[in-house]
Amino acid sequence: MAGANLIYGAGMTESGVTFDYAQYVIDNDIARMVKHTVAGVPVNDETLAVDDIHAVGPFGDFLSLDATMRHMREQSQPKLMDRRVREEWEAMGAQDAYSAAKEEAKRILDEHHPEPLPAEVAQQIDAIVREAEVHGGVE
Repeated sequence: MAGANLIYGAGMTESGVTFDYAQYVIDNDIARMVKHTVAGVPVNDETLAVDDIHAVGPFGDFLSLDATMRHMREQSQPKLMDRRVREEWEAMGAQDAYSAAKEEAKRILDEHHPEPLPAEVAQQIDAIVREAEVHGGVE
């Protein structure tokens, strides 16, 4: 997928026979993470934390450094895949990714209001459909 500019089948199950909104949300999350990954990882003194390694030394505490937190947040941040430890995840209700995706799909369907097409674009589409009905045998 590193060079793909089209991901076919998002949300589809059963070889495209069925479409699942929750699966679409999951597939979107995966595609976003892949896109982040193939964009590359910057490698320089800052991202390698060369100065911090020298300052902290062996067996030191890197997790408390501001740079560690900053660079950690630059990594892929999935919306559905819960990275908490099992005990914390269970204490918070143990919601699986599919259930979270289903809730997100419902939220999107309830709240999303797409921008209307510009009038001239809608007219062009109508003209194409009328032409297809006349010449294409669309019933």
